[in-house]
Amino acid sequence: MLKRVSQRKRRAGSSRFAIVASRYNARYVDAMVAGARLEFERAGAAAVEVVRVPGAFEIPVVAARLARRCQPRYDAIVCLGVIIRGETSHAEQIGAGVTQALMRLQVEQLMPMIHEVLLLENREQAQARCLDPEHNRGVEAAQTALAMADLMRRLGPLEALRDEDVPF
Repeated sequence: MLKRVSQRKRRAGSSRFAIVASRYNARYVDAMVAGARLEFERAGAAAVEVVRVPGAFEIPVVAARLARRCQPRYDAIVCLGVIIRGETSHAEQIGAGVTQALMRLQVEQLMPMIHEVLLLENREQAQARCLDPEHNRGVEAAQTALAMADLMRRLGPLEALRDEDVPF
């Protein structure tokens, strides 16, 4: 069942965000980027940087580079892409690789990586999740980024962490 995007309002305060978005399947990804940007704007985010990459497979390396920047430091990175299944296993391989890389990256960098790289069966699913304002996954990704930025801020600064506090 397709879930409607929440209308809950969050405030960004001084939070900074990056969006890493695929150019592939641009019609759908552009709509998610627009939805995410609008949600960050509504929340009053201090800054939002959008970086475009050729395809979904390139998202993790750019997200990693942005996460390692000292200035500006982002509160969360939103990763947006659309992979539509074809006749081979290529889509599954890309989807699994992106998922594993983003999961590992967020734990290593202690920075939320919001994963909205959608692996879909067909263009109808893409249209429903990207072009329909009531279900736009870019809006949902921005809302998740805002929630995580707030949570991470409440947990305290990174400098307060000691090596023995990190479970890996």
